[in-house]
Amino acid sequence: MGVKISPGKHWGMRRLADGGGFWRIVATDQRELLAKPIATTLGVDVAPYQAVAGVVTALAGELSPEASAVLIDPIYGYLPAVERLDPSKGLLLSYESLQMIHEPGGLRMEPISDWSVAKIRALGADAVKVLVLYRADASAEVRRHQEAFVQTAGEACERYDIPMLLEILVYPADGQSPEEFSAAREQLVVEAVEPFRDPRFKADIFKLEPPGPLTGVPARNTEAGEALLAAYRRLTDGLPRPWVLLSAGMNKEDFRTSLGYAYECDASGYLAGRALWSQAPLLFPDADAVVASLREESLPYMRELNEITRASATPWYEHPSFAEGVERAYPLDRDFATRYRPGEGDGT
Repeated sequence: MGVKISPGKHWGMRRLADGGGFWRIVATDQRELLAKPIATTLGVDVAPYQAVAGVVTALAGELSPEASAVLIDPIYGYLPAVERLDPSKGLLLSYESLQMIHEPGGLRMEPISDWSVAKIRALGADAVKVLVLYRADASAEVRRHQEAFVQTAGEACERYDIPMLLEILVYPADGQSPEEFSAAREQLVVEAVEPFRDPRFKADIFKLEPPGPLTGVPARNTEAGEALLAAYRRLTDGLPRPWVLLSAGMNKEDFRTSLGYAYECDASGYLAGRALWSQAPLLFPDADAVVASLREESLPYMRELNEITRASATPWYEHPSFAEGVERAYPLDRDFATRYRPGEGDGT
């Protein structure tokens, strides 16, 4: 028996992909990372809304032609940027607030205030992006909170029949030096994904970070490269759904090299932000320079990544978790309108 995917989720996963089944997604929802250089340039504590929205709009509008889908946020992204987007492209909206609660036992997350999966679905998005910051060595209370945060979002996505793309990131513990954190990255990244393999979280797509160095990524045909490939396999073997690699602020060369490892481990594409456009926001308030950077640096780089993706990535519907195929969740008959109950089983 193949894996049954509900009609809405199946359509959404197709909408995010190109015709070959590859996810080539531009992320523009890094609210704080985009606002900070603008505030610094203007010499203010809080970047003006219109300034941040203008940069987000430029990123989404200029880069979407080479993307299969675009990820935006509802604060700075949706209203300003959606008019610039080609409606033939897929659309993801982010769910999580970036105002995290810091506790001695770790970080807690919540949805954006007064925001929900229902609103995301109502706006016509094709998927919901949920970010969770997670450490396996955080306090039990914090881990329970973070897991409940994801499970609540996953259940809502099932209820509204929309795919959930789950992004899992690790973070330094209080008092952990950058060197200590870097040395522990592989183990932390692998351990962070483990709980969310459980079907109760209802993840449809995983967005994963590299389980190794983010700078000076070793070449494949080296001893260090073999060790890194083994780390990728630890991370992704037996993953219950398809996945994409995130760029984690890497430079272009390191992200390109990292994609090679990801594609050896059945990744179906990328969902990248800073690796594509990191230099452009630094040119604010020169709007022409921002656009020129995107057109002259970012778009050619995306074309290169897209060639690599088409040549080496795994179409999402051929991920090993779908080894026996993707099956209709409902029988092919005239009773679909009567049978269809989002979030209530497979229709049989």
